Amino acid sequence: MPLLLRIASAIDRFSQRTGRLLRWLTLVMVLVGAFNAIVRYTARYTGVSLSSNMYIELQWYLFSMVFLLGAAYALQTDSHVRVDVLYGRLSRKGQAWIDLLGTILFLIPFCVLMLWVSWPAVVNSWAVLEGSPDPGGLPRYLIKTVIPISFLLLIAQAFSMLIRSLAVVVGFEPPAEKEA
Repeated sequence: MPLLLRIASAIDRFSQRTGRLLRWLTLVMVLVGAFNAIVRYTARYTGVSLSSNMYIELQWYLFSMVFLLGAAYALQTDSHVRVDVLYGRLSRKGQAWIDLLGTILFLIPFCVLMLWVSWPAVVNSWAVLEGSPDPGGLPRYLIKTVIPISFLLLIAQAFSMLIRSLAVVVGFEPPAEKEA
């Protein structure tokens, strides 16, 4: 069990680093969005248009990356939405059982399904080096690649959660880890 917990800790550290990177990516996304808005409105008064489909698509791509790649970080930090009314009232072991079963029955199968469904679209996009249909737009094959990457990261984080939940269920109480 200690080896598995070390693996889970390595996965958690990777998710934490990804989350820190995504914070900066969020800032870039906001700055690109602000730039888009400012140049669109100044063009009305100056007659000089600095706006481009590239900036609009860049904002969409950054948002997509933050959303998709942030899923594993959200799972790791327990920042996702819980609809379970009983979960907060259960003991640590009861919560571990819900996490264990939910991960095995729902999370991992969903991630595998999303990998299976998205893979052909990503491969086809790379095969033709798919680009934006809009003038000045960005390549689409790059952002489509983020989809399977995000689900691989989510599966990795699901395994970390699985290991930690299993440790609690079998009575192996891992030492509390420091928040990053």
